[in-house]
Amino acid sequence: MRDVENIRDLTELHPDYIGLIFYAPSKRFVNITDTKILPDIPEDVKLTGVFVNESLENVLRKISLFKLQAVQLHGDESEEYCLSLRQQTNNIQIIKAFGVDDEFDFMNVEPYLAVTDFFLFDTNTKGHGGSGKSFNWAMLEKYPFSQPYFLSGGISPENFAEVLNINDERLYAVDLNSRFETQAGVKDIYALKKIVKLLKPQSQQEDI
Repeated sequence: MRDVENIRDLTELHPDYIGLIFYAPSKRFVNITDTKILPDIPEDVKLTGVFVNESLENVLRKISLFKLQAVQLHGDESEEYCLSLRQQTNNIQIIKAFGVDDEFDFMNVEPYLAVTDFFLFDTNTKGHGGSGKSFNWAMLEKYPFSQPYFLSGGISPENFAEVLNINDERLYAVDLNSRFETQAGVKDIYALKKIVKLLKPQSQQEDI
């Protein structure tokens, strides 16, 4: 997210997380230095910074500047990096992303269990996500740990019924990104509204 009016419209749907991409090569890169232009984010929405192999110093700076409540690490960050980030922040959720393909070994995530709050399983691409492509979700059956995860990669209005059919209590959240955009960084509010109605309990839909 980077368009102010689009962010404001999205907050009315009360998503659990809103992401800001702080990865310069991304076409969704947030190049904002004056955070005052951002609309107020409701307390029930976690503003999340997405980083790729960023220095710890810069991540901490963005957390402070944007008042981030969660950090998604989408590069090759080590478990030591995650531990250092955890030790230097208070109540910041740490989400470590992994690119999944048919050869992915889920044991690779084991060192991160104690230093993260969630995993994010995305399609393995050279561009660190945002490809609009799905991986084989049957691979999730090989995930051996109890730590909850986000599902990402090519989730769309057309395949969302398949997401709802994933019977896994560890599936904590779904990442609705490129297939729910009218252009890079601008969400299709109408399409998201229909999906939110499927995800949110009726009691949370009064304003939708």
